[in-house]
Amino acid sequence: MTTNTQLNRIKAMALWQGEISAVPLAGGITNVNYIVTDGNKKYVARLGEDIPKHHVMRFNELSASRAAHAAGLSPAVIYTEPGITVLEFIECATYSPEDVRKHKNLKRILPLIKTCHLQVPKHLRGPALIFWVFHVIRDYAASLQDAGSSYQKSLPELVKIGNLLETNAGPFDMVYGHNDLLAANFLDDGDRLWMIDWDYAGFNSPLFDLGGLASNNELNESQEIWLLENYFERPVTSELLHRYTAMKCASLLRETMWSMVSEISSNIDFDYATYTNDNLARFRAAYNTYNQT
Repeated sequence: MTTNTQLNRIKAMALWQGEISAVPLAGGITNVNYIVTDGNKKYVARLGEDIPKHHVMRFNELSASRAAHAAGLSPAVIYTEPGITVLEFIECATYSPEDVRKHKNLKRILPLIKTCHLQVPKHLRGPALIFWVFHVIRDYAASLQDAGSSYQKSLPELVKIGNLLETNAGPFDMVYGHNDLLAANFLDDGDRLWMIDWDYAGFNSPLFDLGGLASNNELNESQEIWLLENYFERPVTSELLHRYTAMKCASLLRETMWSMVSEISSNIDFDYATYTNDNLARFRAAYNTYNQT
């Protein structure tokens, strides 16, 4: 979809009160977003169809967004039609990994994660999905094989590792996960934090969000121990640490294979090849460390 087509779709929506202006919102690597000004009000228009290759289904994102707002985590959904969701605009700063790593911010982020896990499902309506990272890894491998990806030779090894991690990360508890805790999905309005972007939301192990937060933002070992101790409210055992580290490796592997698939399927202007290489190197390093424990 061209920029003009996107703008025309936005302008044709029925909720606007007058002439609007819309400017692209930078940073998205899955969806296209615009800041829309209508009179003295601002909104975020989020454009995106279902992406089955990435297990993104918009009905699920929409219900998760509404439930997250009801739980006090996320901006309100103002309007929706097929392929477009309009959200309340929050005047805020977007976090970077450096922001996430600051202890004062980690102390603010952790309650949001616990609220997501325990309170958001109380507000869900309609069907809800599960996000099982190990299935996603296997499905990505099959998609890459079918597409003749340049990574074909690596796929059997990556699937084998994913299957081993699935065994080692259990037994599993179940919560409602955000499942994409990149730094850019935390907003700070000066008074409070918000969580946004519920594309991958679904029932999951709490260790996936904790491992994803750590791997996406390169937390150090002492920060990871703090995160686990304060999430579970008890000392970290060697058994929990082993399961958590397996899930952290799975998070890095999923992010790597997400990028591999995006290299051949996404039309967004983003350097997926470099993103793949960076995440693959981080996955290899984390997995080597895991094997030494």
